[in-house]
Amino acid sequence: MTRSNQDRWLGYAGRVLVGLILCFVLLPTVVVIISSFSSTSVLFFPPKGWSLRWFERALSYADFRHGLSAGLVVTAWASTLAVLIGTALAIAINRYTFRFKAVVEAVLLSPLFIPHFTIGLGLLMLVAQFNLGRGYALVIFCHVLLVLPFVLRSLYVSLHNVEQRIELAAASLGASPLRVVWTITVPLIVPGLFGGWLFAAILSFNEFTASLFVTTQATQTLPVAMYNYVREFADPTLAALSVMYIAVTATLLTLANRFFGLGRILNVDAPR
Repeated sequence: MTRSNQDRWLGYAGRVLVGLILCFVLLPTVVVIISSFSSTSVLFFPPKGWSLRWFERALSYADFRHGLSAGLVVTAWASTLAVLIGTALAIAINRYTFRFKAVVEAVLLSPLFIPHFTIGLGLLMLVAQFNLGRGYALVIFCHVLLVLPFVLRSLYVSLHNVEQRIELAAASLGASPLRVVWTITVPLIVPGLFGGWLFAAILSFNEFTASLFVTTQATQTLPVAMYNYVREFADPTLAALSVMYIAVTATLLTLANRFFGLGRILNVDAPR
């Protein structure tokens, strides 16, 4: 067998191996999707019959509807604040030099490495220590901390692709630093802003571990409501809701990839 044939067969074998691994990883999702159409009142696989009533129950269950409403409020505020704060921080870190710059960047990116339950538990202990309320402000603050590193990552890539000579030319013509940022830099990084906001929204809406510690009955998000439901019931309602969850998330990620390019946002693909 020639070298080229060997390489070709190794390439085929690699693709088959990757396909088998993907099938194995997606197998639980397939089981959940099939189970969501079960006609029985107990989660059973394979289903003995088929029904859509669990989707109806998922849409009409009061806690899920309240969790969706609360989650959308938290997501909208958290993702928007994360983009506003992240834009200022990303430009400052990427364009300027100051003392303790590396330390500031490490602190901002630390939620990528610190377990989320640690952040949630820490915030819970903090508000308990100072006798503060556990309202929407605490939940939003928690989510901003968790999604900010992803917004920064998106903006770093966009700033890296911006030609700095344009900013220097504007500054040489008399524009102040703030005017350069507002009229030159920000318009050029709009894809990164929208991409960062979309990532922040998806991550915030799906956040569970930290939210479990900082939410109350009045502020619980949809993932927390789902956790409370599964502690009391064993019917396929949660499977049906999970299917809708997967469909919405996959749609948003597909749109993000179509319009912004996930590879470039995550710095997987080299900029052209």
